[in-house]
Amino acid sequence: MKNFMMVAACATAMTAAPAIADEANEVTLQLQWVTQSQFAGYYVAQDKGFYEAEGLDVTILPGGPDIAPPQVLAGGGADVMLNWMPSALAAREKGLPVVNIAQPYKTSGLMLTCWKDSGITGVEDFKGQTIGVWFFGNEYPFLSWMSKEGISTDGGEDGVTVLKQGFNVDPLLQREAACISTMTYNEYGQVLDAGVNPDELITFKYEDQGVATLEDGMWVLEDNLNDPVFVDKMTRFVRASMKGWKYAEENAEEAGAIIIENDETGAQSEEAQVRMMQEVAKLTAGSNGALAEADYQRTVDTLLAGGSDPVITKQPEGAWTSVITDAALK
Repeated sequence: MKNFMMVAACATAMTAAPAIADEANEVTLQLQWVTQSQFAGYYVAQDKGFYEAEGLDVTILPGGPDIAPPQVLAGGGADVMLNWMPSALAAREKGLPVVNIAQPYKTSGLMLTCWKDSGITGVEDFKGQTIGVWFFGNEYPFLSWMSKEGISTDGGEDGVTVLKQGFNVDPLLQREAACISTMTYNEYGQVLDAGVNPDELITFKYEDQGVATLEDGMWVLEDNLNDPVFVDKMTRFVRASMKGWKYAEENAEEAGAIIIENDETGAQSEEAQVRMMQEVAKLTAGSNGALAEADYQRTVDTLLAGGSDPVITKQPEGAWTSVITDAALK
């Protein structure tokens, strides 16, 4: 019986070994939105064999309007998620222990796009206007900005009426709002594609207003960082991903084509994806993946400057680490 148990144990170990090996090399990434050039670095890394060269088997999960990356991460559906820092830090304060391990995006692409004929020439003119704002965690930068400016978001002549904007530009085109949320690389182009002349518009980039927050960082669950196998896997993942990002920056047309090849919906055009990649490259330029502490603190300070209703109520502790990027960039 003893010998039988030993043989059985050995057989079990032999059976489990491949599974353990697979787990050490398999990575599931949850995107923040649908397949598009916003995430080109990851698709390029996969297409060009950068992940394979690191011994990784990477699965990229597209997002969408009904997918909340923090929930997917919390439920074990992904090893790493992409998320805007305001959303991730708000989730962390509410009890989800997420940690930023890399930051490919150096600059924010978020802005408000407004009709010039609405009479808006500056932020003070937002008062009395209807402004389209994305929710599902994307509203935090706007709410923090308005709080900083002392502008109520409860409507009225001295405040703004917040329209919960879908992920399209219809509220602007249909004159339901004087301004809408747009990304430099996406929705702004959609407005122009609809036949609007740039001269008819005025834009307010969050970067220019001093209220920009970091976007599209890589986040993992804190407990997983105690596992050396997971840390090694993420180190290889970040290294290959950043190689993908730098290649995409320098080869926008090829990156756009790769996105089209991976778009299962067939809803994207290659021309639009190349244009998007050209704009995205301006936001990832200058980043090697390492999160700059000054950029992190700027985001935190912006979120804390929320008056009576801040996005977060205290300085986060342990919300980011350089362990992964330090190893990846060696």
